Amino acid sequence: MYAMILAAGRGERMRPLTDDTPKPLLEVGGRSLLAWHLESLARAGITNIVINTGRLGERIEAALGTGSGYGLRIAYSHEGEAPLETGGGIRRALPLLGTAPFVVVNGDIWTDYDFLRLPAALGTDLAHLVMVDNPPHHTDGDFHLAGSRLDAAGTPKLTYAGLAVLAPALFADCPDTGFPLAPLLRRAMEEDRVAGEHYTGSWFDIGTPERLALLDAALQQQE
Repeated sequence: MYAMILAAGRGERMRPLTDDTPKPLLEVGGRSLLAWHLESLARAGITNIVINTGRLGERIEAALGTGSGYGLRIAYSHEGEAPLETGGGIRRALPLLGTAPFVVVNGDIWTDYDFLRLPAALGTDLAHLVMVDNPPHHTDGDFHLAGSRLDAAGTPKLTYAGLAVLAPALFADCPDTGFPLAPLLRRAMEEDRVAGEHYTGSWFDIGTPERLALLDAALQQQE
């Protein structure tokens, strides 16, 4: 199974921390956000990793190299100075991700979710999303979870955790340009082809320097 870590965002809300450092290389608990993900993927036996990069992407490749230090094989999908958004970034990287469903994880989250829980196969579904309780900065949520099925119209809604298994077919007929992921997921939900789960463990969206500092303090206390 392959995994893709989304690391091409500019991190504007994290400035000045991201003026010279890509957001996924910012550290919490003594290691970078990317390192936390790579260690979790390695524990789950997912060893083929694709990382997309944008501005300052060369620093990510310089820090991680081929991934051998983590027991992984890392390939890079470089997007340059103009990132392709989530959907476009994944679409551009598809030739590196094989033909089977693959894991996608946002590079700017932190979680103790065990990636072994993710399904290796999707059947006729196009996606399996991990959902979490709505954080204070996103109280309206994203999608409604009824049992193991997700839809965009129902309530109450949970927040998409930035962690999923996606089928390459989700991107069928998509252009090789920038576009968001959410409309593809909503269309698949209309066809009842998206499964989900509610994760209640630790999860953080690192969207501001303040949230980064809070997470770092929490992880330091656990040591």
